[in-house]
Parts: sequence; structure tokens; C-alpha cells
Amino acid sequence: MAIHVFALFAIVLYLAAAGGLARPMLSGGRPMNWLALSLAGSAVLIHAGILLGMHRGALDLHFFAALSLVAFVVSSLTLLVNLSRPVAALGVIVFPLTALLIAVDSFVAPPTLPLAMGWQIKLHVTVALIAFSVLSMAAALAILLAVQDRALRHRQFSPWMRALPPLTLTEALLFRLIAAGFLLLTLTLLTGALFVDNLFGQHLAHKTILSIVAWLVFGTLLYGRWQHGWRGQQAVKLTLVGMAVLLLAFFGTKAVLELILHRTV
Repeated sequence: MAIHVFALFAIVLYLAAAGGLARPMLSGGRPMNWLALSLAGSAVLIHAGILLGMHRGALDLHFFAALSLVAFVVSSLTLLVNLSRPVAALGVIVFPLTALLIAVDSFVAPPTLPLAMGWQIKLHVTVALIAFSVLSMAAALAILLAVQDRALRHRQFSPWMRALPPLTLTEALLFRLIAAGFLLLTLTLLTGALFVDNLFGQHLAHKTILSIVAWLVFGTLLYGRWQHGWRGQQAVKLTLVGMAVLLLAFFGTKAVLELILHRTV
């Protein structure tokens, strides 16, 4: 019961933070970023307590628990990004999704227990979760970049457009996140090759192959940016394709195995 109360607090705080960040975009009113980010910081701390309480302080990789954990990491990274390069719109996208995933994990999903893992697998999983989270933020920024680019092309200077950072800043941050995510994804594949038994076994082959495909997509994008100056819609499309493949690798296969076939992975 206590967990449910804390979950409600976190949900309300995340939604309030998103509302505060969205206010100048919708009405052109005075920005409330400092207050909104303070609310989000409180929500992140409560979210951490919920994860520790519900999942006994261990890495629980069951489907809904893993989604909530990724949402926690993405929200934490969103706060860190906004400390140095304010991108309030990122919080408008991330925080409501995090609130939704907390609600599902706390009130809808069946209770689960973490599986025993050695430190090697924990290291592999932790790097993989951070890689997925960083690239998820990149995908959210890519969507924002596409909307911003389209609005500028059609000369739509609404209040929400004026509240967004310059297009060049958004694009620069996008490629920094992709580069960091690509490095972490590379480490994920390396630690998997070193520590995971039978990486191409029956229940892991699809996940491994899709992860490699996503790695190739993001690598191609970074190479194209470096050699040919790729940007704009081309960068957005490749980012979203890579993220879609990675989403299938991380959660698509997990959803099929756990929710349909009722097998623990």
C-alpha cells in the first residue's frame, strides 16, 4: 500500500513538471523551468525509492519492471541535460511517459522478483539499459527536431516554437547523445560477447541480431555526419529507424517471450 501511495506522488510530480515545462510553449507565459525541474527531481528520487522497494533493490528485468527502470534512467538523464543545455520540450515528452510506466508497473503489472545474476551479467545489463536510455532520449530529440524543422519551413512561429532552443542546439545535442549511445551500445555488445553464454542461442539470437543491426544504423549515421555532414530529416529518419530496431531488440522480443509465451528471459 505504501508503494502505491509513493507511486501516486511520483506520477503527480512528473505530470506537474511536464505541465510547468509546457506552460510557455502553450500560452507564451513566463517559463517555470526551475520549478518544473525541481518537481521532476523530487519525482525521480521517489521513483528510485519505488524501484528499490518493489524490486528489493536488485535489477528486475521482467517486462514492466524493466520499462519503469528505463523510464527512471531517461528521466534522470533529462534532468542532467537540462542543467547544462536547457531543452524543456524533452521533459514534456519524457516525464508523462515515465508517469504512465510507473502507473503500469505499480498498479497493473503482476508482482515480480529479480532473477539471480552474477556481476558480469549485471554489468552487461546495466550498460545495455543506459545505452537504451541515452538512445531513447536521442529519439525523442529527433522527433522534436523534425517538428521544429517542419514548423520553420512553414513559418509557423507559435508560442511553443519561440520557447524551443535554436535548431542548431537541438541538432548538436542529438548527435552528442547518439555518439554516447553508440559507444555504450558497442560496450553492450562487447560485454555480451564476453559474459553471456551462447549469445546466438535460440532465445537470444533475435535480440543479438537486432542489436547489431541497430548498432550498424547508428554507426552509419555518425559516419555520414562526420564525412558528409548529414543532418535534418536524414538524421531524424535514421535515428528513428535505429531506435525502432533497438526497441524490438530490447523489449519486442521480451514482450513476446514473457507476455505471450510466458517464458522468463
